[in-house]
Amino acid sequence: MSLASSLRKASSKVLKAVGGDVTIRTITPGTYRTSTGTVGETASDVTVKGLVEDVNKKEVNGLIQADDRRLTIAASSVDSAPTTADRVVISSVVYQIISVKIVEQANTAITYELILRA
Repeated sequence: MSLASSLRKASSKVLKAVGGDVTIRTITPGTYRTSTGTVGETASDVTVKGLVEDVNKKEVNGLIQADDRRLTIAASSVDSAPTTADRVVISSVVYQIISVKIVEQANTAITYELILRA
């Protein structure tokens, strides 16, 4: 077993033990509606375990705000990496994904760190 697969397995196990339920809502754009001038979208939800924490005050900058949250999920718990077009639902609050950081080893995703904004 490679180091990357060991780390991937360990991260999944730890986040299942200490994380709470969060819903990753993958958004797929639909077709343009000429009558309303909007683009429809399709949402696909998957519930995973994740660790939610506040961002550090040192991280606040032009992109990250003081009231943003950080969510860490195991890469093995989702089929593909979340994007900024997707959303996260935690305790019925819908968050926008501001940024996605992929923590990887040997080009294998271990965890995803998402910066969230309500």
